[in-house]
Amino acid sequence: MTPALARSSALHQRARAMVHAFERGQAPPESFDSLAADLARYQADHVPGYARLCKARGVDPLSIATAADAPAVPTDAFKVARVFAFDDREARVTFRTSGTTLGARGVHAMRDLDTYDAAALAFARVMLGVRNTERLPILTLGPPESEAADSSLAHMCALLSREIGIPKTAEAQFVRAGALQVSALAARVRGLEPDTPALLLATSFALVHLLDALGAERLHLPRGSRVMQTGGFKGRSREVSAPELRREVARAFSISERSVVSEYGMTELSSQFWEKTWIDSRAPHGVYAEPPWARVVAVDPETLDPVADGQIGVARIEDLANVDSAFAIVTLDRVRRVSGGFELLGRMPGAPPRGCSIALDEILSESEGCP
Repeated sequence: MTPALARSSALHQRARAMVHAFERGQAPPESFDSLAADLARYQADHVPGYARLCKARGVDPLSIATAADAPAVPTDAFKVARVFAFDDREARVTFRTSGTTLGARGVHAMRDLDTYDAAALAFARVMLGVRNTERLPILTLGPPESEAADSSLAHMCALLSREIGIPKTAEAQFVRAGALQVSALAARVRGLEPDTPALLLATSFALVHLLDALGAERLHLPRGSRVMQTGGFKGRSREVSAPELRREVARAFSISERSVVSEYGMTELSSQFWEKTWIDSRAPHGVYAEPPWARVVAVDPETLDPVADGQIGVARIEDLANVDSAFAIVTLDRVRRVSGGFELLGRMPGAPPRGCSIALDEILSESEGCP
């Protein structure tokens, strides 16, 4: 094992130790900042673009003591630069974004998928209220992993189906070859045991299509069922707001609105964020909670400095499970810190803000062979 690989493996073990402590209801084995600082130094040593970013910002990686000390990588860098700390041949999986901004898709290669899987499964179980030994019927409104091998969302849904679902859950996929299978879904819902709650994993896009196809028809999910909804709200012929979609989904499946739980994640991350509406009767919709190994900081889009709680900024996301890429990224998503988490307020309109553009230039400075 090379020194770089040994260092990476040790960091993965520390990240997973944070996850396992959370699963056991224990305090984290170390502080967020201690692991963040070591991740930043490792990434500065092995991701050339990140080393350039630190140099341009006048940051000595050896001086980084807290997560806030480390520069964040703009998400557009994943489209035009190589943001991972290992040889391409070592990649266990390569996830790609679905967008075509800058004429390229964002690429997030992973050498160790176990950390991603542990983090995703642990937080999803808690936020969806699924006990460690519990198995639920799972229905998926999204492409199967076999048809979308480079989709992190397809991978996460397959992971939840495999680890939480009852046997044959993998067969309960209702988007095939890009087509929504409404009749098959309706038949599967009618065949569910009335006393066994089910879990529906769905993209907002697929849900809007389903609602258009169902019209006034209802599919009655068993009592206690919940729906994971993720992604934007634009459908085939209309665009709906988050409250409207939640209301229509609850009506269509005969469940409460609090049973419709939104998830927020992205290809460039290894962790996800969830609404707490299923597990906390006081939690409002639209507020997302972080796991102990990830943070969302609202920053000024021009300076990338943190803004006060309650003020709107763009999301700087610090993800300790992003061991071999960029533990800190800055996005074009507008957020606001509030009690209990953060609100997601949509994308920044227009061109990337100056702060993100400068950071991207600094990552690409002196680099060669970028698409």
